[in-house]
Amino acid sequence: MADEEDTQETPAEVEPTEEQEAPIAEGHAVPTEDAMEIAGSAEDAALEAAQEHAEAEVVEEAVAEAVAEEVLEEAVAEEIVEEIVEEAVAEEIAEEIVAEAIEEVVAEEILEEAIEEIVAEEIVAEVEVEAEVELEEEIEEEATPRVKPAVPGAHLEVDIVPEGADPLGRGEAYEDPYAIDGEESEQSGEGQGEQEETLSEPIATAAIDLASGARYRATGKRKTAVARVTLRPGSGTYLVNGRTLEQHFPRVTQQRNIRQPLETVGYQERMDVVARLHGGGISAQAGALRHGVSRALLEADPNLRGELKRRGFLTRDSRAKERKKAGLKKARKRPQFSKR
Repeated sequence: MADEEDTQETPAEVEPTEEQEAPIAEGHAVPTEDAMEIAGSAEDAALEAAQEHAEAEVVEEAVAEAVAEEVLEEAVAEEIVEEIVEEAVAEEIAEEIVAEAIEEVVAEEILEEAIEEIVAEEIVAEVEVEAEVELEEEIEEEATPRVKPAVPGAHLEVDIVPEGADPLGRGEAYEDPYAIDGEESEQSGEGQGEQEETLSEPIATAAIDLASGARYRATGKRKTAVARVTLRPGSGTYLVNGRTLEQHFPRVTQQRNIRQPLETVGYQERMDVVARLHGGGISAQAGALRHGVSRALLEADPNLRGELKRRGFLTRDSRAKERKKAGLKKARKRPQFSKR
């Protein structure tokens, strides 16, 4: 160690060179080695910092380029995947449409074939029926030969019967059943008169109980009129809505029609009539009162049904004014037709 220390030279013992001496001679300070090293290290640090900065920029650019490339690659990959998915979906839709079209075509073909088979069967059946009918007609024609039709009655002899003679030759005078003579018309008139007389005669079989408390009630109707009638023993008076018959019905024909049922039975002077009328007019109320009296007599003696019905007293008169129709003036009267 001592030898090595001895061998090393100190900086003060190194002789200065001419270049170093020159500045000293001119009056400038000479930098030392340490200063030189420090200056070199400073320059090296600046260079290193510049290099590091440049390298950092290069690295950042490279990273940015790499990131951009990755983003582009991902976008391209996504677009490719979307295109593939769209193509697959489109292919599936196209396959479904084609399958449906094929099914429809097959179904139509099957229906057409079935229809054709049915039509063919019907045609065959019709042809068979026609053939059978033709065969039957041919057989009938062959079995029954055609004969010229004869004139009806040609084989009969002409037999003229004189007017008034008996066609059967029995010696009796011939009478035309459709001839109408004066005597027959008189006889028919007499028959009608007799029938009217029998209808106008009182019924002798009537047997009505005329006890003091006897009351026979019924209801009669005509058009919209309603009559509630009560028959009771009395002297033959009529009380209609609190008034007499002549006051309520001023017409003689109406009074006569109302009195007919009691006159037919023969109790016109032995029974009183009390009636309550409402609805309709005078004529309708008269018909309703007559109908009510007839039905009350039937309540008094049910055996009178046949005679009263034969005379028409028990028949409810259903005739009424026909309603007016829309577009017409009355029930059936139409407005006059005008061509222009």
